Amino acid sequence: MDKKEINGHPHVSYDRDTYSPEEAEQRAKEYYEWLDTRRTVRDISDKPVSKELIENLIMAGSTAPSGAHKQPWTFCAISNADIKKAIREAAEKEEYDSYHGRMSERWIKDLEPIGTDWNKPFLEEAPWLVIIFKRVYEMEDGVKNNNYYVNESVGIACGMIISAIHKAGLVTLTHTPSPMNFLTKILNRPDNERPYLLLPIGYPKDEVYVPDLARKPLEDVAVFYE
Repeated sequence: MDKKEINGHPHVSYDRDTYSPEEAEQRAKEYYEWLDTRRTVRDISDKPVSKELIENLIMAGSTAPSGAHKQPWTFCAISNADIKKAIREAAEKEEYDSYHGRMSERWIKDLEPIGTDWNKPFLEEAPWLVIIFKRVYEMEDGVKNNNYYVNESVGIACGMIISAIHKAGLVTLTHTPSPMNFLTKILNRPDNERPYLLLPIGYPKDEVYVPDLARKPLEDVAVFYE
């Protein structure tokens, strides 16, 4: 590995495999087709998942690019039954209020094909909850230092851990009870962190049904300028 300094900071040579155009196209197609099998699953088994597996999923998410490489995220992994119960109770309270007054009729109508409601048993049934907090700033020696592109960076990290969960043969769903401030209180997180996303993680139950939905085709999600 070659090394050099740029702007007075160490850099190392970047080496990795490249492929012929034909093989690159095939690999990209296979990766898309594999990712297209991923589904949001709410029926999560209580079958144990090792801490080591969760650690590797978190580290996969943490490979995400971030503004100025500040890595402005904290992954809180919870298997403790009492904490999961407290999270479920608080989340269901917020969800109940949302379904009974906060959400518009159109929003609720749009959710009907998904088959979801304010009940969130997966918050206790899943062996692990991973809650991603965004770090708005850092405190270093009593000095407040801002992070950059925090929402964008954390969003990418969430996408990468979701892909890793799929790679491991596990399932999850993106849960965002609103507001989520109760997570900060229950987990005793510092003032510089804000809850961003909650991911229940585990194996699917023996019998699982998911909505019969289709993803948008290429022409509906992309515009090419050639």
